Amino acid sequence: MKIAITGKGGVGKTTFAATLARLYAQEGKTVLAADVDPDANLGLALGFPEEVLDSIIPISKMRRLIEERTGATADNQFYKLNPRVDDIPDTYSKTFHGVKLLTLGTVETGGGGCVCPEHVMLKRILNYLSLRSQDVVIMDMEAGLEHLGRGTCEGMEQFVVVIEPGARSVQTYKNVKRLAQDLGVRQVRVVANKVRDAQDEEFVRSRIPAEDLLGFIHYNTEVIDADRQGRAPFDVSASATEEIRRIKEILEQ
Repeated sequence: MKIAITGKGGVGKTTFAATLARLYAQEGKTVLAADVDPDANLGLALGFPEEVLDSIIPISKMRRLIEERTGATADNQFYKLNPRVDDIPDTYSKTFHGVKLLTLGTVETGGGGCVCPEHVMLKRILNYLSLRSQDVVIMDMEAGLEHLGRGTCEGMEQFVVVIEPGARSVQTYKNVKRLAQDLGVRQVRVVANKVRDAQDEEFVRSRIPAEDLLGFIHYNTEVIDADRQGRAPFDVSASATEEIRRIKEILEQ
C-alpha cells in the first residue's frame, strides 16, 4: 500500500495520515511514514516524544548529504539526476510505536524553480519509497498542489484528498484529480473530515462521486485535546480512530 495524503492546509491531513500509520503498525505491518510538509508535524501526530523530534533534521536541509549523493557543490553546476538513496529511509528514519518516520521537508524554490539538487534528491527518495514492495508507505504531503506540479509523488498507487465540508475543499479535490491523471495516478479518493452533522454529510455526498468517497471523520473535541497535549489522536480518541479504521478497510478493498 502506497498512499499520498494531500489537501488544502488545515483540513486534517496529518491527523489522518498519522492514525492510518498507527493502525497499520498495530497489525504488525512495516510502516514508513514520510513527512513531506515544510511545517513538519507528522511526528507529533504519531506520538513521538518531543526530544526525538527536536533531533531530526529534514533530508532537504542535509546539505552535506545532498552534495555527497548528487555531486553538487557551490563550484559545480552539474549533478547526478539519479543519486543513490536506497539506504536513506532506514538510516535517517526514527521509529516509535512501530512506525518509521522519515522527515523529508521540502524545497524552498523562491524564484529559482525546482530543478535543483534538493528537488532531485527528494523526488528520487519518494520514487524509491513507492518501490518498497513489502512496506506500507504513507506520505503526508505539503498543503496545496505545488508538489503535484513538481511530480514528486507520481509513483504512488493512489492519492487520498482530505477535505472539509466546503466549496474550497471540493475544488482542491477536483484539481488534485486532474493533476493526478497527468501523473498516471488513477485512484484519487476522498476523506471528509470535521463533519458536524447530516447536513455536512449530504453536502459532501452531493459533490463527491460515490466511488471516490471513502468516508467521514466527524468533528471531535478529543482530537483537538490531543493536539493541545502534544499526543497522538490514536492514543486519545477511540471514536476518531474507529472511524479511520473503517475508512482503512474501504481503502484496502
